[in-house]
Amino acid sequence: MTDNMQHFKLGADADDNLRRAFGRFGTGVTLITVQTAGGPLGMTANSFSSVSLDPALVLWSAGKKSKRHDAFATATHFAIHVLGADQQAVADRFASDGFAFDAFDWATGPNGAPTLAGCLATFHCDTYAVHGAGDHSIIVGQVTNAAVNTDADAPALMFEQSRYGNFTPAKG
Repeated sequence: MTDNMQHFKLGADADDNLRRAFGRFGTGVTLITVQTAGGPLGMTANSFSSVSLDPALVLWSAGKKSKRHDAFATATHFAIHVLGADQQAVADRFASDGFAFDAFDWATGPNGAPTLAGCLATFHCDTYAVHGAGDHSIIVGQVTNAAVNTDADAPALMFEQSRYGNFTPAKG
């Protein structure tokens, strides 16, 4: 049997290899939004996960080196948008510019956070907890309002190996 695995020990020179290994786990792509004193702010994230149904909790992670970190880590409310496969432009734009709202259709959501139109799902959250975790902060939100796109065939925007794509179900 051929082993196509590249083994490496963690240490100072392992960052690129570790990033590549983490990148093999495909994730959905989200846009996190918050209202700040300077206006609406957004951040693309692929670290979103559900945590609990009772109470309804979700989490995502923000890099501590990000200029946008503190706005999200100190916010009392935020919104998480699950992006569809047709929304790569949203992900790309907010990855580089947190104030890119003028390019997209949005409104103020029920908790005051900016809410983009056309997403697959939206979760409006109160901040439940923020935990330091290495070079990131884990931000846990308690969902107070949610919306879901009822088109079951609308594919999600996925991210794997530093590439965007979408999920194709196995035939079976």
